[in-house]
Amino acid sequence: MSQSPAFSGWQDVIALVRRAGKDDNDDALLTALLTPDERDTLVARINILHELLEGRMSQRQLSQLLGVGIATVTRGSNELKRMDDETKNWLADLLKREAEQSSSST
Repeated sequence: MSQSPAFSGWQDVIALVRRAGKDDNDDALLTALLTPDERDTLVARINILHELLEGRMSQRQLSQLLGVGIATVTRGSNELKRMDDETKNWLADLLKREAEQSSSST
């Protein structure tokens, strides 16, 4: 009898995060899964996507604003280029709404 991991692919991770969200424990799961540095990197990545989709600054300016390397910004840009327009528009709307909500609650 061979053993294999219970979670073997990205979709398993997505399903786990969805389940944790339904149980209102997504924060606890993500905190357990990600180190503080990984969480900071994720925040930077979200900001990169948001700013790239807004299109108000160059990649170099964005790199300086967020304190990340230009290669990190370029990787975010390349991921956006791989997305179809519908997904890109959905993501832009989601990030814009969340950014507005976040800034109005502070």
